[in-house]
Amino acid sequence: MTDARVPPLPVDEAKAAADEAGVPNYMADLAIFQVLLNHPLLARAINDLLASMLWHGSLDSRLRELVIMRIGWLTASDYEWTQHWRVAQGLGVSAEDLLAVRDWRGYDGFGPVERAVLTATDDVVRDGAVSAESWAACERELDADPAVLIELVTAIAAWRMIATVVRSLDVPLEDGVASWPPDGQAP
Repeated sequence: MTDARVPPLPVDEAKAAADEAGVPNYMADLAIFQVLLNHPLLARAINDLLASMLWHGSLDSRLRELVIMRIGWLTASDYEWTQHWRVAQGLGVSAEDLLAVRDWRGYDGFGPVERAVLTATDDVVRDGAVSAESWAACERELDADPAVLIELVTAIAAWRMIATVVRSLDVPLEDGVASWPPDGQAP
C-alpha cells in the first residue's frame, strides 16, 4: 500500500478495533476501514450508513451501483471506482453499463430510470442538491416511493462523502488491486 495521510492500522489491529467498535471485522480487510478505524466511532457510523443501503436498501442495487460509479468517475476517486467495479459486477451489472457512466448521456443502453438517477447524481456532485427538474423525473421514474427517493438522495450524498474521504485521506487501493478497472483509464 502507498502512504495514506492517516496511516492504516495493520490488519490485526484493524480487526480488533472493528470488533470493539461493532463493525464487521471483515471490513478491516479494506484499506478504507484500516484508515477509518483510527476513529472507531466514526468508522461504525459510516459502516452502518453504507451497510443499511448495501444490504437492506429500498433502491434497486443496480441503480445504486450506477450512482456510485458515476460519483467515482466525476470525483476521480480511484478507490471508489475500483471497489464498486467489483461490487457492481458481483451484483450482475454489466461492464458495458458500468463503463457507460463515464459519458452516460451518449449511451443508448440507459432508459428513463437510469437517466433520471444519473442526472440527479450529476446535480448533487455539481451543485450540492438535486434540481427540481431532476427530482420530478426521479419521482416519475421511481414511482414516487418516498423510501426509494430518500434512499437515492442519501446514497448520492453518502458515496459523494466517501469519495471526499478517500481522496482527502489518500486511502490507497488494497495490495494487488488494479487501478481504474477494467482498462486503467482515469477521468
